[in-house]
Amino acid sequence: MHRVEHVMGFPVSLRVDDEHIPESAADAVFAWLHEVDVRFSPFRPDSEVSRLDRGELSPGDLSADLREVLDLCEHYRAATGGAFDVRLPGRGLDPCAVVKGWSVQRAAELLTAAGATRFCLNAGGDVVAAGGPWRVGVRHPEHADKLCTVLEVTDGAVATSARYERGDHIIDGRTGRPATGLLSLTVVAPTLTEADSVATAAFAMGAEGVEWAAGQPGCEVLAVDAERRVLRTPGFPVAGEDAAAA
Repeated sequence: MHRVEHVMGFPVSLRVDDEHIPESAADAVFAWLHEVDVRFSPFRPDSEVSRLDRGELSPGDLSADLREVLDLCEHYRAATGGAFDVRLPGRGLDPCAVVKGWSVQRAAELLTAAGATRFCLNAGGDVVAAGGPWRVGVRHPEHADKLCTVLEVTDGAVATSARYERGDHIIDGRTGRPATGLLSLTVVAPTLTEADSVATAAFAMGAEGVEWAAGQPGCEVLAVDAERRVLRTPGFPVAGEDAAAA
């Protein structure tokens, strides 16, 4: 099974190698992601996030899903000393940095519940994989046609935060200025909730975020700093020759 749809502003591709998995499993994955876009997008005036930001909802009115997302946001705000913050002064509430990984991880769990054991779900370059090994390329931060490396993932997730797609869009909440200490930072973790959140939070911290990310449980890190030095934790899973292509 292979399907691609545009959701939440980026392409999402799904490949399932289990022959017995019905198309309805893929339908459920993309229905969930479209639901998340409607409910949590800060760019939709009728979303739950926008209504909360305008003060139309009290904490007791929030869905369990949004409470979970906001709890994750607060966890990473506190863990980074405020560098990662979804409530920046002068800006509306924007939990997208957590919502993306959290929602795609939930989608992967829907596949697992449907009986899928070998699949790759790629959401705008952030990947959840199961039943590998799968080969996942990490884009070079300055050359779109080149890779920094290729890594191997069996069961887990990969996420990259960088400046190459959207410029200096990640803000250091401690200063209110764009985070410019890194060119890119890739995290491999057990779930995409962790990988995506840690990658964004660490990038917001700048150069000091590399060591912080490496210290998070279950996380392996590859970073390119502003001086173009490549930093990599010992356990970062560089691919061998015989992994399947993702």
